[in-house]
Amino acid sequence: MPGQELRWSQAQGNVAVERKLFNPRLFLLVPAAVLVAGCGGSFTLANSGAGQVVLRSQTAGAASAPMSVPTSRATLPTSATLNWTATTTDGLPVAVEWSVTGGDPHAGAGSVTADGMYTAPSWLTVDDAQVTLHARVPGAATDAATAEIQITPGFIRPISPENLAVAPGSAVSLSASLAEVGGNASIGFSLPAGENGTLSAADCQRSPLTSQTPAYTVCSVTYTAPATAPAATIAVPLRATIQVPAQRSVGGVSSVASLLLSPEGITSNPAAHQQALALPVLLGSSAGSNSDYDASGGQLMDCCGGTLGALVEDAGGNRYVLGNNHIFARSDQAIPGESMIQPALIDNGCTPYGEGPGTVPVASLVAYPLLDAPGTRVDAALARVSPGSVDPAGAILELGARQQDNTLAAAPPGVSSTAGRGEQPRLGMTVAKSGRTTGLTCGSITALDTEILVDYYRDCAETEHAFRKRFTGQMVVSGNHFADAGDSGSLVVDGATAEPVGLFFAGGVDNTGVEQAIANPVRDVLGDLSHALGAGALRFVGAADHPVACLRYPAPQAASAELSAPVRAAAAHALELARQWAATTRSAASGAADAAQPELVASLDAVASDGTPRPAIRISGPIAAVAPRTFAGVPTQAAPSAAVPDAAALAAAERVRDSHSAALFALSPAIFGVGVGQSADNPADPALILFVDRSQPLPELPTTVGGQRLRVIRMERPHVTRGHGQPAVHGCRPSLGALREGSQNFGVQPGGLPLRSLPLRSLPLP
Repeated sequence: MPGQELRWSQAQGNVAVERKLFNPRLFLLVPAAVLVAGCGGSFTLANSGAGQVVLRSQTAGAASAPMSVPTSRATLPTSATLNWTATTTDGLPVAVEWSVTGGDPHAGAGSVTADGMYTAPSWLTVDDAQVTLHARVPGAATDAATAEIQITPGFIRPISPENLAVAPGSAVSLSASLAEVGGNASIGFSLPAGENGTLSAADCQRSPLTSQTPAYTVCSVTYTAPATAPAATIAVPLRATIQVPAQRSVGGVSSVASLLLSPEGITSNPAAHQQALALPVLLGSSAGSNSDYDASGGQLMDCCGGTLGALVEDAGGNRYVLGNNHIFARSDQAIPGESMIQPALIDNGCTPYGEGPGTVPVASLVAYPLLDAPGTRVDAALARVSPGSVDPAGAILELGARQQDNTLAAAPPGVSSTAGRGEQPRLGMTVAKSGRTTGLTCGSITALDTEILVDYYRDCAETEHAFRKRFTGQMVVSGNHFADAGDSGSLVVDGATAEPVGLFFAGGVDNTGVEQAIANPVRDVLGDLSHALGAGALRFVGAADHPVACLRYPAPQAASAELSAPVRAAAAHALELARQWAATTRSAASGAADAAQPELVASLDAVASDGTPRPAIRISGPIAAVAPRTFAGVPTQAAPSAAVPDAAALAAAERVRDSHSAALFALSPAIFGVGVGQSADNPADPALILFVDRSQPLPELPTTVGGQRLRVIRMERPHVTRGHGQPAVHGCRPSLGALREGSQNFGVQPGGLPLRSLPLRSLPLP
């Protein structure tokens, strides 16, 4: 579940970076390379020994060719990365030796690799630092060229919480953190003009550089909602922009949080999910493996975490906490007995249990199906509950009724109508989840029986790719702010009954800014875990079915797509055929009074190879129900309706998907998922849903496949949604005992399962 999009722009001769929030993927942002397309600057210096050398810069991972921009200065935030190349004025490559000097007096100048990849320092002690990049021809006495790079502070943590619901007249506190120790930089918070509530002055806390426990700059603000509830649900954007006294703002770097104001006046703050809870802890809260961190040279670099999903029990009455393999078992890397702690390391400054206060062990790992195995359908794991550590009723934060103070009570999931086995997902079903990062949110199931590729990594920083897993039979939930990094392991429930439906584990944001969340159907989860555990059938622990308060964040407003003149001209013949059909159909239909002519509009299902709109023919009135799916290859579009495909139509679409799935994947490496859902052009029709990497080129696709509509969703490639963090104290060095904690911790509890029940490969046993 990607996260923040960094968009490069050229302004006043400098290269600026803007964080554009598309449901940010890193809640506690760890310094990492910027992997998006864009351009830096270039300039030329004369050198008598080497001739004229041109330096060009381009962000790491950029797909387009470097642009030549006549400037001698690039501006980067902390941790950002630029690829540099040296060429002659004719564009021929020049072999050079790269080096950097200057920079922050304490954090340094950053680093540059032998092939020219420059990475800015991850933190600063001043408001900006000047770095000189040197390019020297081997054997030369002087530089062939140099570049000046200005480093400015970036966010170490964007606005937290990133989303929350606020009752009328109530006040909430939000904060953001800068990658700067000392210095004078601050964060400015702002609201859009209008009746959107008020903000207090920002309060910034910064520890001096000489402090024994230096911390990053943290700025907080209090938001007070309007006294009157709105007539309809709205989401107010709160923007945070980094500022320094000399220049007011830094490179356009900003973060946005969404404040939900609803007629019901419910208060819901995800911060409650991230706190250390009293024993027995509630589900839906922050948790993870005590061993889920990266270490180098004895230094803890960063850490991960997720969500305690649900409470389950086996036929013998043994209780387990359900979560994801990639959270509890660290993507197949865990060993028996690793402890699960609450809260996760990301919410305790990356301080493991046993190395400092703040967390408690609540369960120990006992079983998980291997992800790196062809037959595995789920990303799931079980941890045996420590006595008295987890709420025995299986209550999940905010899954209950509204209380007098407008907050939502904790409640167990519903189990009465399925005897704890959970419901089968249905297309269009409203579902809810309660997770560590975004709290209680709602969305709709938009695709079923989905085959999808998901990447897994060995480390928290996601720099060491482990494998790409092909999942089948998955469900997809669409919803703005439905889930984010750190929500992995959340139980997805039916909004009407609270019955378990899915286990959330991965996701990504589409081109409209809406989360496309991927979840394992819970009956597959229970079945696969029962087999791995070898202790009889599993069931969810819960209570009578009950409704869940639905907090649904409105989707971003999308601009109306306009068709180009060439596209309209190419579709003119199809439009004429549609008008002839409509005239004939109206004449034959008794009482058909609708005289609106079919018209050309942008398709909601199909896009061109470059991502631009393709045409559709909108047909209005009663005849829309009997309109063909295409005219001369151009799809038809019916007026919006709440209709959904019937069971027979979906079954037919599933058969087509089964027979065409391999061919669809083979069309392009950009295609990473194929599922069955409903058409956006005509919701009463099923459609094959094609999930496509929005950063890669796409071939021209047909409008229909096997007679079924084809709907394309362009989005970031899905990723498992671990939350990432870093030590609260710079240079935190846990002891060797902590770094080996995974092999020495708690072990299998007395009365627990034998080690042979764990589906481990050649992992070292304690």
